[in-house]
Amino acid sequence: MSLTARDLMEPDVKTVSPDDDVAEVFKRFARYAFGGFPVVDDDERVVGIVTESDLVDLFEPDDETLWIPIGLPPFVDTLSYQVKRPWADLDLGVDLIRNADRPISEVMSPDVATVTPDASVDDVLDLLVGDDPDINRVPVVDDDGRIVGIIARQDVIRAFRDKRLE
Repeated sequence: MSLTARDLMEPDVKTVSPDDDVAEVFKRFARYAFGGFPVVDDDERVVGIVTESDLVDLFEPDDETLWIPIGLPPFVDTLSYQVKRPWADLDLGVDLIRNADRPISEVMSPDVATVTPDASVDDVLDLLVGDDPDINRVPVVDDDGRIVGIIARQDVIRAFRDKRLE
């Protein structure tokens, strides 16, 4: 008997709404030991995913990086040095206040890799170890796109361990 997504998934999924604000989602990350939440609409359809790194990006935007080219004639090539302000210099309180009311729909990733309950363990593994290093969890959806479970990497590892111990 081969494993399916149904065998691997956790059916009790903690989710957030696209209308939840950044401050509320921060509280959920503090409350639950998850690295990301599926974002679902009122009909429980998956419309995105928000991760801790999505929120961290609010406090370290790319435009805060200063690139300084170093090079003097007669040298043709230049070296570039990246200068970033240290985390201690960032005013996290101001950044949180500035972003607290933003809806999570502005921060989430709208392209979500999902599987159906009957997907094979190989399909799940292909997503978790594929070319996108940011996929650490895979929502399980029914034929209408409604969330019915979620599979994290540790769920797959635990299932393989349990099979070995049988």
